[in-house]
Amino acid sequence: MSEEKDLNEDYARGGFGGALESGKNPALILVDVVMAYLTPDCPLYSPRFEDAADSCRRLVAAAREAGVPVIFTNVVYRAGGLDGGLFYRKVPALQSFLEGSELGAFPPDLDPRADEVVVTKQYASSFFGTSLAATLTAMGIDSLFITGFSTSGCVRATALDAMQNGFVPLVVADACGDRDARPHESNLFDLSQKYAEVLSEAEAVALMQR
Repeated sequence: MSEEKDLNEDYARGGFGGALESGKNPALILVDVVMAYLTPDCPLYSPRFEDAADSCRRLVAAAREAGVPVIFTNVVYRAGGLDGGLFYRKVPALQSFLEGSELGAFPPDLDPRADEVVVTKQYASSFFGTSLAATLTAMGIDSLFITGFSTSGCVRATALDAMQNGFVPLVVADACGDRDARPHESNLFDLSQKYAEVLSEAEAVALMQR
């Protein structure tokens, strides 16, 4: 019996891994898909983000074609990072997102349209200290395809808060990236067992087209 099977069976015996169904009015959110993670000489860069960004591009195209709202987040700090509090002090690489930095910009081929929502945040969750929950409620959104960077950080925090705010979290594994496969896979497993549904890109597109 494989270790993976042991793990899945152990969690099933513990009462984890229930299913959440996608709602009728989903939105797609790209969490911090910005140049810092895609620029080789930036400390936040990893080649692993490249494939996830390609998946995000395909999902944005599919969402726009299907009429699914697309939401983007970015991170901006004032000089000195005081508005980033302890998070800014804990992760020195967040200096990449000081106001005016080109590293905080969206990739040219993943730039929000004029009619798409952009949420600017200072902490890991896209919900913390932002208007995202109120915006989704006003739009009639009931579930959220979650993509972006990084799986173990802002994606995880956003998925957890989506669930806690009453929006079904649908984490698209192919469109999420992390510095290393180990935190990526372990966080996807934990999310799938406790807080969210974890989908492939193909499954997400099929739900959008439904």
